[in-house]
Amino acid sequence: MVKLGIVVSEFNYDITQMMLKLAKEHAKFLEAEVVRVIHVPGVFEIPLAVKFLLENEDVDAVVTLGAVIEGETDHDQVVMQQASRKIIDLSLEYNKPVALGISGPGMSRLEAHERVKYAKRAVEAAVKMCKRLKS
Repeated sequence: MVKLGIVVSEFNYDITQMMLKLAKEHAKFLEAEVVRVIHVPGVFEIPLAVKFLLENEDVDAVVTLGAVIEGETDHDQVVMQQASRKIIDLSLEYNKPVALGISGPGMSRLEAHERVKYAKRAVEAAVKMCKRLKS
């Protein structure tokens, strides 16, 4: 059984909590176990929690969840670029899958609500990668 850690951003809580619920449901459907969930303030803080989970032997893969909504500045672009880059780096450093379930940047709040299902895709990617790397 694949053991998952989930890191979820509290920013845009109404969206990310729906993502978390879907992620947990889909993990159960795929017969994966969610062993740990860490809530972080925002997407920018996700990489540190990912690293913490990857260091645990009881975590096979990590799913990241968040919603980066467009604002009046390019802040959403910077946050997403930096977080996603570090998430990839951590996956390679620890040789464990880290799935990107963060929607955005450049989307409206309505678009973010429409993309809540990205959480399921991230769980599926993490589980598939674990199984493929183990075989």
